[in-house]
Amino acid sequence: MNKPAFFLLITILLLVTRTEFANSLELQGSFTQGGMLIGKTEPGNQVLLDGTAIAVSDRGQFVFGFGRDAKLSHLLDIVKPNGTKTRKTIEIEKRKYNIQRIDGIPRKMMQPSKQALKRAGTEARLVKKARNIFSTRTDFLGGFVVPVKGRITGVYGSQRIFNGEPRRPHFGIDYAAPLGTAVKAPASGVVSLVHNDMFYSGGTLIIDHGMGVSSTFIHLQKILVKPGEAIKQGDKIALVGTTGRSTGPHLDWRVNWFQVRLDPALLVTK
Repeated sequence: MNKPAFFLLITILLLVTRTEFANSLELQGSFTQGGMLIGKTEPGNQVLLDGTAIAVSDRGQFVFGFGRDAKLSHLLDIVKPNGTKTRKTIEIEKRKYNIQRIDGIPRKMMQPSKQALKRAGTEARLVKKARNIFSTRTDFLGGFVVPVKGRITGVYGSQRIFNGEPRRPHFGIDYAAPLGTAVKAPASGVVSLVHNDMFYSGGTLIIDHGMGVSSTFIHLQKILVKPGEAIKQGDKIALVGTTGRSTGPHLDWRVNWFQVRLDPALLVTK
């Protein structure tokens, strides 16, 4: 790579991923829609994001993230035990997403039955409950690795519009891989949900990485871990499948901060 191209790449990376220090506050991560920030403050301080309290560990560590269409300006307050408050404005980058328009789709292919929708609603509540789990674990601090090797066929934030009707955006990364390919844990954590046959997502696995951060793996052929099981980064946790509403073998990996959907691609550091 020539020098101009190298420095251009470094500049782009710094625009999205950076570290900020101010008033005993450290923030590191991706300052963009879909990004996650890891913070550190003095132990005992309280942290509020846009007026809502965020959990802080005994060591002063905290984490939060921004959704696909999050507003671009946020207020972060640090409150000391004596009540003294410091406010920081956080500006994040706006992103552009891939939009695909497809017309002429038969309506019966777009509308599941009432029975299927009822089932999907019940399953969605199970997923929501698992993603709402709060634990004092801080496994996310160890970084994330790619869970499976394969061609990327779907990216975070992309959206399809069928017959003029916008569908839900895609909130994960799709990796095409042969049936039965091993899926490895991208980060350490504890298994919070195992379901072998959800209507939309088929074999579904959720791992809690601590403080509201979780990974979801869907369309799995087989899940190799059990609820409550502690796993380490790199452990074999499942096999690639094509279960649920899937058109071919692949892994769909998603990351959340509670109900906020993050971009896994921004978290991979190794």
